[in-house]
Amino acid sequence: MQQPPEQVPALLDGPAVDISDAHELLLGYLKWYREALMRKLDGLSDDLLRMPVSPLGWSPLGLVQHLGWVERRWLRWGFGAEDVVAYPPGGDAEEWTVSGDTSIAQVIAAYQAEVTVATSLTATSALSDKARLGGRFKTPDQAPSLGRILFHLLQEYARHVGHLDIARELIDGRTGE
Repeated sequence: MQQPPEQVPALLDGPAVDISDAHELLLGYLKWYREALMRKLDGLSDDLLRMPVSPLGWSPLGLVQHLGWVERRWLRWGFGAEDVVAYPPGGDAEEWTVSGDTSIAQVIAAYQAEVTVATSLTATSALSDKARLGGRFKTPDQAPSLGRILFHLLQEYARHVGHLDIARELIDGRTGE
């Protein structure tokens, strides 16, 4: 079936089309979604970054804060078995709500710090490497491979960046790529 002449097929986003290595693909797409998250915040005022979007109930900045916690839970506490606080003391409400005394720069910096640690943990590990025991996973039967964790993170980012597309359209009509 041929394309109508006025319809142009979308190009692939993410890693280059010649990449076929699964490790490189997963990390490349995860990097692309992390960058897409930041792109979708571009142009929002401080007030709009902080304001919960109706009917969603969370703010764009709250989503960034949540994804910082997700990175921490799955890669530092999960894969790396680091002794870190995995959940904020106030649970989901605190994870998704940015307090008024926390600056936008602080939220972004905390998120980026988690991404930096996650990137260093995953760069030299094989997809078949199992999560270390003692953090999130207590027994070998519970410990997933890095590939499984990265696949989970990728779907989490895809879902949340899609949510941010909806939020952004509700805020100012801007739609995603």
